[in-house]
Amino acid sequence: MANLINHIKGTEDILPDETGRQRFIESSLAEIAKVYGFKEIRTPVFEYTELFQRGVGETTDVVQKEMYTFDDKGGRSVTLRPEGTAGAVRAYLEHGLFNKPLPEKIFYILNCYRYEKPQAGRMREFQQFGVEMFGSEKPSADAEIISLANEVFSFFGIKGIELRLNSIGCPECRKKYHEALKTYFENYRSELCATCLDRLDKNPMRILDCKSPVCKEICKGAPVILDYLCDDCRNHFDEVKKYLDKLGIKYTVDPEIVRGLDYYTRTVFEFVSTDIGAQGTVCGGGRYDGLVEELGGQKTPALGFGLGLVRLKKVMENQGIQLPEDDTCELYIAPLDESVSAEAMRIACDLRSAGIFTQVDVSGRSLKSQMKYADKIGAKYTAVLGNDELESGKLKVKNMNTGNVTELEIDDFEDHFMRLCLNEAAEGLSDNPIGDFNLDKLINGLKG
Repeated sequence: MANLINHIKGTEDILPDETGRQRFIESSLAEIAKVYGFKEIRTPVFEYTELFQRGVGETTDVVQKEMYTFDDKGGRSVTLRPEGTAGAVRAYLEHGLFNKPLPEKIFYILNCYRYEKPQAGRMREFQQFGVEMFGSEKPSADAEIISLANEVFSFFGIKGIELRLNSIGCPECRKKYHEALKTYFENYRSELCATCLDRLDKNPMRILDCKSPVCKEICKGAPVILDYLCDDCRNHFDEVKKYLDKLGIKYTVDPEIVRGLDYYTRTVFEFVSTDIGAQGTVCGGGRYDGLVEELGGQKTPALGFGLGLVRLKKVMENQGIQLPEDDTCELYIAPLDESVSAEAMRIACDLRSAGIFTQVDVSGRSLKSQMKYADKIGAKYTAVLGNDELESGKLKVKNMNTGNVTELEIDDFEDHFMRLCLNEAAEGLSDNPIGDFNLDKLINGLKG
């Protein structure tokens, strides 16, 4: 056998047995976003590098160390998206979404790419669910965004998630804060790592986000941003907390939260779990009131969050939370021989058109082998089709859970089969509720 080519380190395959649960997570996130008034946006997987340099910030680890950047055949520098916000803002401006009634609310589920050391809950290719809101400066908007994230954890039954909250103020607040940080860190210049020495002059707040043990220890005595907030920012933060109190959302004020991207202003937050080790942040976000203007638009208040699906799944796995698996075959049709194979496929196609998960033999197996296969795939019902059935115009359907056998007319078989399923589910003769079907199609079929 030739040497196999394995997947790239830091990526993963989501196999057929897992895609049902993955799809459930994604569709649930989309539905939660929709009931909050958010509509889906889909942006390209790569953008011009300048978008992330200007949007995310040149002093961030993401831009300095983690981006997958290359020149295309036209010599233009492009980058695989490391996060979703910059691309969403670019689309908001390029397509004039600011002309629509504000606030404009969008969400996305997309793949992102960062070159960093793979570990539990951290991949080089990862899925992210994100929401963005443009056009509201009110604290109520902050509370709504946080409430949406909180609803995600509530929906999936996740326990022990802690909301940590902070305000990093506006540009005016941060001027004074940056001066205080520079003064403080200058005393430790000889001890700071090379990256933080560079940050000291360009953006000293980034030092607070350093992962170096030495720098983290130095940061413990650093000035606190909350002590430098202007009156407007302090009032805004107080109002956000009042909304969260009213909504019954518990939080801890954590002055150490600065987030890893330069575009944040005022409210920043993280939802943290202790169930996934050191990479405990499952969701993070906040305000970025200056980003739209930075990328060429009018001054526009905006905010949002990003939630990592890899970490979300890891938390649920560690807490033993069971998710629905993919749909199981409703009916397996076993043709006795090749002479009836085409008719078996015709019946199967009619059932599939009615929204019923149906399988039929396409491998030329013996009847015994077909029944073994039907059992392995968990088919709920089976039917054997031969010349006798074609002559009588009737097909016997067996409930694999109860052993009950029911004879149904082959003409309009899909309608008869749906009625059988509905009746048996109502009588409790099946472990599988009728809700496993596409109920809309089922009802429409019965009406017909």
